[in-house]
Amino acid sequence: MKNPQTLVEYLVACERMVIFTGAGISTDAGIPDYRGPQGLWKSRPEVSFQDFFDFPEKRTSYWTHKSEDWQKWGQVEPTPAHLAITRLHELGKVRAVITQNIDGLHRRAQTPEDVLIELHGRMDQVLCIDCGFTDAADAWYAGWLETGKHPHCPTCEAFLKPGVIQFGEHLRPEDLTRAQQAMQDPDLVIALGSTLQVQPAATFPIMAARAGIPYIIVNRGETAHDGLPHVALRLEGNVQELFSDAVEQASLMFG
Repeated sequence: MKNPQTLVEYLVACERMVIFTGAGISTDAGIPDYRGPQGLWKSRPEVSFQDFFDFPEKRTSYWTHKSEDWQKWGQVEPTPAHLAITRLHELGKVRAVITQNIDGLHRRAQTPEDVLIELHGRMDQVLCIDCGFTDAADAWYAGWLETGKHPHCPTCEAFLKPGVIQFGEHLRPEDLTRAQQAMQDPDLVIALGSTLQVQPAATFPIMAARAGIPYIIVNRGETAHDGLPHVALRLEGNVQELFSDAVEQASLMFG
């Protein structure tokens, strides 16, 4: 299809799509965002990476918040937009899904591990910074809520932490490398439900756009990339409706 104009036409024309997602894809599942007008930042100051290790009270606060979050959201179901992304992958359209989200909903929607890049970590894991030990988080969160004792690594006895990237913590090199590789030769980039303000994550979609790759933004509310000449199409509104409906229409047109 030459010179696509609509989201549906772009979906039909592409073969190597990269999708970038933010909190706005998960809010309809009941998971609040952090930075929005009603975001968690208003009631819950973030605990930095350094403070987690330096101050026991900060460590307590972080484990309590993440354990309570997991208790509330651990069984939340993927949204129609998550499932639409999986559908596009099944149709051979998706090269990578790069997400800022820690909620695991892409995984629950059956986005494959080799496609999914979780830049800000995973809430469903715990890890040891010292030795690299990782484990499923469920039992550790339950243990914290029951005992309130700071979890230690069973391998090296250092402090365990939820597998989420904190303020002041570097993104993991392997995730950055995978994201950079995904952006080398896509034929379409779509940002869904992100304000595109958080760096360095938001550099990835614009990286491809500056190289001439069509770049589409779907979001409710302003984004940091609005108005840039690199944006081929900007759709304002509910991601669930706009994106899911477009995928449904496009799937009927795929050969």
